[in-house]
Amino acid sequence: MSANTVLKTSLRNFFAHKGRMALSAVAVLLSVAFVTGTLVFTDTMDKTFDKLFTATASDVTVSPKGSGSEGSDTGRPESLPASALTTVKQADGVKSAEGAVSSMNVTVVDAKNKNMGSENGAPTIAGNWTANDLRSMEITAGHAPRGPTQTMVDADTAKKHHLKLGDELRTIAATGDFKAKVVGIASFKVTNPGAAVVYFDTATAQRELIGKTGRFTQINVAAASGVSDTQLKRNVAGELSASGTYKIQTQQEAADANASDVGSFMDVIKYALLGFAGIAFLVGIFLIINTFSMLVAQRTREIGLMRAIGSSRKQVNRSVLVEALLLGVVGSVVGVAAGVGLAIGLMKVMSAVGMDLSTNDLTVKWTTPAIGLLLGIVVTVLAAYLPARRAGKVSPMAALRDAGTPADVKAGAVRAVLGLLLTGGGGYALYLATQADKASEGSLFLGAGIVASLIGFVVIGPLLAGIVVRVISAVLLRFFGPVGRMAERNALRNPRRTGATGAALMIGLALVACLSVVGSSMVASATDQLDKSVGADFIVEPSNGGITPQAAAALKKVQRDGLVSHVTEVKFVKATLTTPSGVKEKEELSAASPSYAEDLRRDMSAGQLSAAYGKDAMSVGSEFADKNHVAVGDTMTVAFDHGRTAKLKVAAITNDEDTVFDKGAMYTNVATAAQYVPADRLPLNGMMFAKAAGSDDDSAKAAAAYKALKKSVASDPTVKVKDQTDYKQTLKDQIGQLLNMIYGLLALAIIVAVLGVVNTLALSVVERTREIGLMRAIGLSRRQLRRMIRLESVVIALFGALLGLGLGMGWGATAQKLLALEGLGVLEIPWPTIISVFVASAFVGLFAALIPAFRAGRMNVLNAIATE
Repeated sequence: MSANTVLKTSLRNFFAHKGRMALSAVAVLLSVAFVTGTLVFTDTMDKTFDKLFTATASDVTVSPKGSGSEGSDTGRPESLPASALTTVKQADGVKSAEGAVSSMNVTVVDAKNKNMGSENGAPTIAGNWTANDLRSMEITAGHAPRGPTQTMVDADTAKKHHLKLGDELRTIAATGDFKAKVVGIASFKVTNPGAAVVYFDTATAQRELIGKTGRFTQINVAAASGVSDTQLKRNVAGELSASGTYKIQTQQEAADANASDVGSFMDVIKYALLGFAGIAFLVGIFLIINTFSMLVAQRTREIGLMRAIGSSRKQVNRSVLVEALLLGVVGSVVGVAAGVGLAIGLMKVMSAVGMDLSTNDLTVKWTTPAIGLLLGIVVTVLAAYLPARRAGKVSPMAALRDAGTPADVKAGAVRAVLGLLLTGGGGYALYLATQADKASEGSLFLGAGIVASLIGFVVIGPLLAGIVVRVISAVLLRFFGPVGRMAERNALRNPRRTGATGAALMIGLALVACLSVVGSSMVASATDQLDKSVGADFIVEPSNGGITPQAAAALKKVQRDGLVSHVTEVKFVKATLTTPSGVKEKEELSAASPSYAEDLRRDMSAGQLSAAYGKDAMSVGSEFADKNHVAVGDTMTVAFDHGRTAKLKVAAITNDEDTVFDKGAMYTNVATAAQYVPADRLPLNGMMFAKAAGSDDDSAKAAAAYKALKKSVASDPTVKVKDQTDYKQTLKDQIGQLLNMIYGLLALAIIVAVLGVVNTLALSVVERTREIGLMRAIGLSRRQLRRMIRLESVVIALFGALLGLGLGMGWGATAQKLLALEGLGVLEIPWPTIISVFVASAFVGLFAALIPAFRAGRMNVLNAIATE
């Protein structure tokens, strides 16, 4: 048989079974679309940010050394003196230079105290209106601010919050609150991904954002005609060399630096989405293997005839692979196009939640469709290799037998042994993970155990199918009489097929179960730790930056009014520590009020925690102490950032084992930090705690204190006062939101698995056409036939669910053992979720059987009996 004949045969078979190929093609399509859509979406976001950063950067930017990474915890941006602007203007090649003020440590609210900032994590930026802003924005209504009571906002924020000229806004900064009326609206010339921007005149911006006049956060320098950015940077650096240390960047360098700040976040999104696409591909592989295995089995006589008239094994093998190639090409091409549509849909969704992305920036690199096509085609052909190899082994004598390949007993035995070995190896790796002393070591065994046990269950699937399906049938199908027994026999007829179909569903549900166990255990452990460790009644957290001095003062006033017994401040101060042995470590000290020892109970390895709040004293964690051989009584040299160097005595060592809150924290008195760090360089409070006055069981006083604390900071929507119940609910909600997002992405893999069940049943119905006709002829009604197929589907779905949920709970329990090493010691199995997923799997089976059962019921009895 020539190559041309092989191609013609493959094309004929492909189009003859186009309906049967459709579901497999959909699996390829979905997987490729997810990969392509992810790449297009993230590339578009990259382009959007690149255009924004390039448009907003001047030819050369001069800023304080360390700006952008330090100073934000003080609530005031790093700044440079106005004298630097005078110096820069004297450099050769400078066309113009202007001082700019910009701060992201602000909150802007309207007259109803509603936050005007983005809810998606994008910053609120306040600054002065400069000529450089005209590169990226244009005033479309009103005018630029001209005095302390005027402000201008970006058009996107104005539209989103229905702001108009004359509306009053209040800006909350570390230096205080101030009000201004909207006198102008400026529109972006490029896409704004979601930041809220407000402008003031220069004097107001300096006074209210920096806290001092005559200072700027950066200098924007424009190059004269014919002067390159690189040359201008050298000239400016030469002028400033004797005036201090500054960060000087060209436009491209500034844009690249900003892009790198968001690059890590973008990478997390990209690789997370690609990971879920990989899971969908893995599930799709089972669907493709099943499809081609069944098609090969149904064409056994046809393949035998081909072999009898001279076709070689290689030609038969090649014929099946060419069909797979066609399937891969069709599914991948459509998948690439669908991926672009998916990316546009994701952009619309992101825009709806506040991250504006324009389709004008849609970016489809040539590598994106190339990767999608290559992945889709290669995965499809590889998945079809085993069925193709099996087809090549069909002998010419098969033309004399009924359709269907006899089971390979030897291959089945080898498969069973291999599956048992892999499953056993995976189980042993999971056991080793539970015995690890460090989470980092155990995570390697956990990963190996998950991979090995998953592959082992897939390989051993046919053996498990024979056992598990019988158990499920004994419990479920016995109620349906003969129809139930026939459904059981159909599911057991080809254990390899049932195993592969169930395995596709097993993968997605195993991940769901694992993550559910981990998520529930994290919430239960954190709640348990909260009950044991937190003695404070109220926890105050900022949702943006730190707690402003005015909010902190308002909280302390509640103490003066007698409703709370104490209010605790906690500031996170950066410093370089030198141990007695001379080792230097960059650390963060929790500088707090002495009452923090009551608010957060810590087990001690040595000393008393209260002693750490004495004069020139501190504590260290047990891990730090063991690593650096530090003991109580030792003296540490502490060089505070932006402050002086102190000699602090180690008065206590906290126990870092079995704790979550403040693990590894080093404590000192906030008064000690204030002694060595200037007031304007001291960080804002990162957290605050409060204890209600009166006894612990005085609920009336606790309620009054709670109400008073919330009222005291009501004017600042970024400061949240929570009691322990609120805090627990917040932890639960945060983990729940993350899990829901992951479940949503895993739904893709489960959809592909459902397609696999549909395809298996559809091909199984075709395979049993004659048998179905005979059953109908001897009295089986259409209703009974449809019920039999539905029950078969339910059993297969429950088989996959049982394996997946059991495997996932094992993974989750092992992962929790590693979390216990980090202080999260409570294992909680979310039985309502597990049971709900198992029951839902039965409905998945019913849904998957709708079309195959309908088609089986519509078969003509005589035509079915006559089928060869």
